[in-house]
Amino acid sequence: MTLRLYDTATRSVRDFVPMTPGQVGIYLCGLTVQGGPHIGHLRSGVNYDVLRRWFLRSGYTVNFIRNITDIDDKVLVKATEQGKPFWAVAYANERLLSATYLKLGVLPPTYEPRATGHITEMHELIQLLIDRGHAYPAPDGSGDVYFDVRSHEEYGSLSGQRPDDMEPATDGPERAKKDPRDFALWKGTKPEEPADANWPSPWGTGRPGWHIECSAMCWRYLGTEFDIHGGGLDLKFPHHENEIAQSHAAGHPFARYWVHHALLNLGGSKMAKSLGNVINLESLVEAGLRPVEVRYYLLAPHYRSVIDYSQEALEEAAAAYRRLENFVTRAVELVGPGVIGEVPDGFAEAMDDDLNTSRALAVLHDVVRDANGLLAAGDLTAVSTALSTVRAMLDVLGLDPLDAQWASTQSGDLTRVVDSLVALALEQRTAARGRKDWAAADAVRDQLKHAGIAVEDTPAGPRWTLES
Repeated sequence: MTLRLYDTATRSVRDFVPMTPGQVGIYLCGLTVQGGPHIGHLRSGVNYDVLRRWFLRSGYTVNFIRNITDIDDKVLVKATEQGKPFWAVAYANERLLSATYLKLGVLPPTYEPRATGHITEMHELIQLLIDRGHAYPAPDGSGDVYFDVRSHEEYGSLSGQRPDDMEPATDGPERAKKDPRDFALWKGTKPEEPADANWPSPWGTGRPGWHIECSAMCWRYLGTEFDIHGGGLDLKFPHHENEIAQSHAAGHPFARYWVHHALLNLGGSKMAKSLGNVINLESLVEAGLRPVEVRYYLLAPHYRSVIDYSQEALEEAAAAYRRLENFVTRAVELVGPGVIGEVPDGFAEAMDDDLNTSRALAVLHDVVRDANGLLAAGDLTAVSTALSTVRAMLDVLGLDPLDAQWASTQSGDLTRVVDSLVALALEQRTAARGRKDWAAADAVRDQLKHAGIAVEDTPAGPRWTLES
């Protein structure tokens, strides 16, 4: 099968054809690290992690670049508010982001460049744009450099807008621009900004504009042309529109496919720190959800479908994952973990259909439903085959309960304590059954049930699970 992706630039689903056979270059716009990540941010990491895993499963080598924006207006505002150096604020939040991605089973990128590490490349790209007549230093002596929107005939093509209908860019004073929509490539030093947030440049001391950062890092790590540029739908304009404009104006073919995921909303509005409507992974874990269940929740809808956050939907996703996990646990008790096999055709077709994880999960649940029947029938050979298939699908989605990732991120001290206490209760129940004290055995089982723990007697001995 051929993977088909919805390309935002052409507004159509297209067959994916890599530049180099067997290799894929992906650039994902990472976060501006003015604060810790909320689950709206984390949807991006999980969705593109699944895309990457599907490419790997399909035999591709993947060069996956996910940047960190560590110098930006928002970072400087937070640094001023907290009385800390901007780089200290950015680095602390970068560490928090990395730890959160790890908890969600997101594979580390091939490389994760910081904007501040690529000032030289930005200078080269800005000078190239000036030389080609697409950028100009501000005539007011501010040190600003602007991209000349009117010099690029294709401007607005990604978002489907005409420049005359666009609002002015707000990243610099209009008095210094040829056109109000011209956007900043380089920002001269401002007296109200932190003194350490600037670098020397041919146009004066200052710092980069947001958009030039990503174009420069794409160029540095993926070349002038690469396969896929990804990000949230909220980045389509102006960020990605400006990336395309400045990169094409510099003579770079740039991204061949643009893939945008939809947003996660809370109360009808995009989840955003500026709106004060954010929920992070830590709060969900404190409420009793496991990171793997949050991952399931984030990848269950199609990546281009809006997620309207609700506690009910989270709990439904957690229960759905536990049904899958329960089959794997029961099957392993009977036939061992086996090996990760091949995914069924229906699953592959769903994933190749614009990464339709919703339909792929439907296939997975159908297979598990049938496999539970095999467990009940005691057909161990068929159970072993089904387990291999189920684990293959779960592996693509990053959800395999047997993956060491989940064993390491979910076995905190509290879990170990609960394990020990339940094991002790089950030993008492087994001893009571051994001496045929059925009343005592039933009492232990009833007490565990009251605590939300279901006990099932299996050929390998009693097994307990948390009730949904």
